Amino acid sequence: MSQPQTRHLVPFREGLTYWARLGFINFGGPAGQIAIMHDELVERKRWISNERFLHALNYCMLLPGPEAQQLAIYIGWLLNGAAGGIAAGIFFVLPAFFLILALSWTYAVHGDVGWVAAIFYGLQAAVIAIVASAVIRVGGKALKNGLAVGIAALAFFAIFVFKIPFPVIIIGAATVGLVGARVRPELFPAPAAHAHLDEDPDDDVILGDSELEDGARPTWRRTLKVLAIGVTVWWAPLLVVIAVRGSDDTLSREAVFFSQAAMVTFGGAYAVLAYINQAAVQTFGWLDPGQMVTGLGLAESTPGPLIMVTEFVGFLGAYRFPGGLDPVVAGVLGAAVTVWATFAPCFLWIFLGAPFIEQVRGNRALNSALSAITAAVVGVILNLAVTFALFALFSSVRSGHLGALPSPFPSRARWTR
Repeated sequence: MSQPQTRHLVPFREGLTYWARLGFINFGGPAGQIAIMHDELVERKRWISNERFLHALNYCMLLPGPEAQQLAIYIGWLLNGAAGGIAAGIFFVLPAFFLILALSWTYAVHGDVGWVAAIFYGLQAAVIAIVASAVIRVGGKALKNGLAVGIAALAFFAIFVFKIPFPVIIIGAATVGLVGARVRPELFPAPAAHAHLDEDPDDDVILGDSELEDGARPTWRRTLKVLAIGVTVWWAPLLVVIAVRGSDDTLSREAVFFSQAAMVTFGGAYAVLAYINQAAVQTFGWLDPGQMVTGLGLAESTPGPLIMVTEFVGFLGAYRFPGGLDPVVAGVLGAAVTVWATFAPCFLWIFLGAPFIEQVRGNRALNSALSAITAAVVGVILNLAVTFALFALFSSVRSGHLGALPSPFPSRARWTR
């Protein structure tokens, strides 16, 4: 879990300052957060090249859980090793944790959080502009030929119009890359490791194009060590909760359920909301019908990943079924257990897999597959951007058909009465 070898190591304090600030401004869901990081880290600070950024993003998009937070962990690890990744991941969600905690308490005790949306609504227009700019900028750099543009367009229509599962889109793009590299190799860029640092004055400050330090190489010893530490950190606190409270307690059930959800939440927060809503309302009775919409509204209106809606669910579930504790105390513990179960695995996925992903950057076949995935990811980000804009600008979006094609139809703008 040590850091890659670097030419100009970003001072840890400088990186820590950036990640702490990002936690307060990362509005807009995954599309907005990816856009903000790209603008700051690639365009302004020049801490990482566009190619390295997209390479890391490709991997994070394949993982369960919040891809934007995982991208922050990955880049933090590249810049400052394990300490940088931990700091990036924690500060990405820490401000949102306390804000959602306060708002969950307000909702549970007073039942009114409508003023939150009014306060933060004006920020959403700015986030939409940032996201649109990022899609254009990232797309301009990633879509280097007509094939890449076609893959991006197909990915967008597949997920936006036909609701094809995200993993299927990624597998399809990877297949196109692997096959296309054999048929038309000139359509796919050369692996990054084939380039020379002294030939590109705009290369990133990270020397990972050539080698990783021994401590970051994907060896069996390192892999087993990271796996043991990661699983222990993830499950030890949750097992303590289960042992103290009993397996039938709400806190214990939240620990198990959200740990399971953390391993199957592919495709972003919107894709998993139906799964969580069904369990929270029908299976466990933690929420009343419609309360998930309130929680999602809080997560959309505040900084942090949209999956922070799980904190709202955890608070209300434990508040409603405190198991002998003070309801507010139970709610706070429920929020903490839920957030830990949701986000702790993200660190494990990155620290376990990132060295392997860095090592294969020079593999011709895998690079072609990742180039196709990069194009598909641009389409997926565009889908996230459009989805966020629809929910931000319109209070009601219904499903319908445009001709023979399914399509969302916004029915009421938020600024109208």
